[in-house]
Amino acid sequence: MRNSPSRNVWIIAASALALAACGQVRPGYVGLKVNQFGSGAGVSCDPLGVGTYFTPVGTHIEEYPVFTNTYTYSASPTEGNVTNEEFNFQDQSGVAIAADIGVSYSADPEKVCILFQKYRVGTDQLIAGPLRNEIRNELINAAAQMQAQDIYGPKKQDLLATVQARTAGYFAPYGLRVEKLFWANNIRLPQSIQDQITARIANENAAQAAQAQIATVQAQAQQRIAEAQGEAQAIQIQAQALKTNPQYAELKAIEKWDGRLPTYMSSGPLPFIGRTGGEEK
Repeated sequence: MRNSPSRNVWIIAASALALAACGQVRPGYVGLKVNQFGSGAGVSCDPLGVGTYFTPVGTHIEEYPVFTNTYTYSASPTEGNVTNEEFNFQDQSGVAIAADIGVSYSADPEKVCILFQKYRVGTDQLIAGPLRNEIRNELINAAAQMQAQDIYGPKKQDLLATVQARTAGYFAPYGLRVEKLFWANNIRLPQSIQDQITARIANENAAQAAQAQIATVQAQAQQRIAEAQGEAQAIQIQAQALKTNPQYAELKAIEKWDGRLPTYMSSGPLPFIGRTGGEEK
């Protein structure tokens, strides 16, 4: 017997309703079934693995990622949210600073029930609200102990490491793992402060270059002094040898003589002639 068109419609409708009454946990996530109605209202603390689950009216599944996710709080509408999510804070002198910060995070599958019971929101709301607020709070507290030139320069990573450690410690008992914080862009300072820091860095670099040049000149001078001292000592040694051994000069002259007699000579004795064993004939 053929199915009538109306029967097919009912079958399709029933299938659609069955599918609509099901929730899914995707790979890389852990789920919690939340019941909003009736005597069984609340959250089931049995983590749900990957799969499809029956979710009747009034229930739904909250997913939390157990793999590392990254989110960027930025002033740019092309990163994170379309709204400005940059962090604004001050140094110990009250200099206004703005920065974009990224965060890598994941959920502890054994504590997702605690995480949901604490905040009662899904991942997106958790990142936009509690996590951002805690990062901002720790950033304000840590930066207030530092100077702007240090935050912009040599202690920039120290500041972020402090904020990360404190934020991770805060969320660890609730099952949110804050794995890493990173600067997403350059720190932004008032232009006048930026110009001062740039000028100071330029002066320091110039001073270091001058010191290096001075060191080079001093090294070259010391080398010339050492060479001159060596030559003077050699001359002194040679002079002492001549003084104690007069025949040393004649020996050096004989070593350099080519065996030819001078073409024109005075009436004096011929050089090296008439001497045997150092005595005159």
